[in-house]
Amino acid sequence: MSDYSMNELGKKSPNNHHDLDSDELNELRLLLLGIEQSKLNNLYKRLENPEIQPEDVSKLLPEAVVLRSKQDRQLGEAMIRTVEDAIQGSVKQDINTLSEVIFPIIAPATRKAIATALEEMIQSLNQTLEHSLSPESFKWRWEAKRTGKSFAEIVLLRTLIFQVEQVFLIHKQTGLLLQHVVAPQVATQDPELVSAMLTAIEDFVQDSFNVARGDGLQSLKLGDLNIWIEEGPLGFVAGVMRGNTPQELRCVFQEAIEKIHLKFADELNDFDGETDTFITSKPYLEACLKSHYKSESKKKYTYAWIFLGIIAAILGTFSFFAVIDLVRRNSLITELNKQPGIVVIKSERQGGKFIVSGMRDPLAVEPQTLLQKANFAPKEVIFQLKAYQSLEAELMTRRAKKILEPPDTTSLQVNENGLLQAKGSASHEWILKLRQLWRFIPGINKLDDVNLISSELNQLNSSKRNIEKTKILFEEGTTNLLPNQGKKLEKLKLDFQKLFTTSQNLNRTARIRIIGHANTKGDEKTNIILSENRAKKILRYLDDQEIKIRQIRAIGVGSARPLKNQSIKINTQKDMEKANIRVSFKVSITVPKE
Repeated sequence: MSDYSMNELGKKSPNNHHDLDSDELNELRLLLLGIEQSKLNNLYKRLENPEIQPEDVSKLLPEAVVLRSKQDRQLGEAMIRTVEDAIQGSVKQDINTLSEVIFPIIAPATRKAIATALEEMIQSLNQTLEHSLSPESFKWRWEAKRTGKSFAEIVLLRTLIFQVEQVFLIHKQTGLLLQHVVAPQVATQDPELVSAMLTAIEDFVQDSFNVARGDGLQSLKLGDLNIWIEEGPLGFVAGVMRGNTPQELRCVFQEAIEKIHLKFADELNDFDGETDTFITSKPYLEACLKSHYKSESKKKYTYAWIFLGIIAAILGTFSFFAVIDLVRRNSLITELNKQPGIVVIKSERQGGKFIVSGMRDPLAVEPQTLLQKANFAPKEVIFQLKAYQSLEAELMTRRAKKILEPPDTTSLQVNENGLLQAKGSASHEWILKLRQLWRFIPGINKLDDVNLISSELNQLNSSKRNIEKTKILFEEGTTNLLPNQGKKLEKLKLDFQKLFTTSQNLNRTARIRIIGHANTKGDEKTNIILSENRAKKILRYLDDQEIKIRQIRAIGVGSARPLKNQSIKINTQKDMEKANIRVSFKVSITVPKE
């Protein structure tokens, strides 16, 4: 209420002909604020004080709320929407704040709900066991078989005192269904049709009999089925129930229709056929879904329980050992099927033995080694496995290794398509063996040896590289070697020997050119002769070392092929001139035509 309206309620002006008289004004104050006149006068005096402080209002406001709450529930109902909006805003701003506040409440409530559910389950189980062994159970079982209903449903029907099965919320003026709730495991018809029929019955009664205006139908009864109706100004609640329903349930229906009118007064008054706005009324309707069952007298079926206990113990013991044995057998069969080259066709218990029949590749794992993992003793299991050749990739790889016997530097792998891949290095002799025998290995239809290199060929290429990177240096203008070149010649001799020996083993021809070089000083013709003499000197050295020189040729190129700066580390032009006074080598290897 604004400051203007509050002040107007606290004043009486004789010049205003529209002011209320004193009694009416007091009554209006009492209805709006729920405060006694003496306390209200005190409040007005403070509100009319231009120097009123917030602390004064805070002292009066709690007392006003308490006094109003004692009269009725309207203040609480009016604050519901505000409290809901406040909680929603708090959750959107920070969900952790609300969760921390309600945690001390939620945890005990959850534990209580779980305990209640367990208690109800135990009570339901006890009730079912009692009915299963009672004399009435045989009659109820016959009734269930005759009517096609389940035994549990017959038990519920025979122990039921009353149950509210359905509740309808119907608009009074239009007769349209606004909301409908139904109890669990209750078969229903079309709720719209039921709503229309109830409205039609009520209209029929009012039209056919002399009924006062405003009086409505309150109940219908057909056998053990009752329909209760509680009306409000704008709508009514109809409940379909079965059994002997207590009159106290009327209060529940009345409270529901009152709360619905209080919360949905505007929606009911302005109803245009849209029922989505009434979805939040379901909790009020669900509160009417009450039920009550007979409390069965406790009966002891001593002999039946003893008999059932003995049977349960026997069955439990037998089932326990049967399950243990089944787990062991399944574990063994699973482990056998995992192994490549083993196929289990049949397994059975026979004469106290576990017999496993199937097939096994000779290269597969021994099945006896798997018994301990499945908790079987060797004498408990008999294997009847026939030999066969598996085409699984892992087994074909084992078979290829067994037949070809590859060296440690070679890896063999067979894939699912039967392709044998050979990688690494091996002797030329073994590579020839591989290329001859792979076709005779079952399951292999292709060989891939692109990544398999002959070890001799590696050695041949290594010798070739060592020779070609060797440079023998000479003194300027002579064929005399520099003092530190003797070690290079010794190593060069060994590389030449390896090159010719390996090439001969590989049936290849190695040819070498010894190339003499000179710097740019002096006459070029003289330099060519000088460079050729340097090459021939190296050739004579090799001949003296018993190297076959028929595949070696010495030539001189003078200064025509100088070294490039990138090939060696040269700092000055003078160093470049010294480096060009040298002998280099060029090796070519050819494969004879077949």
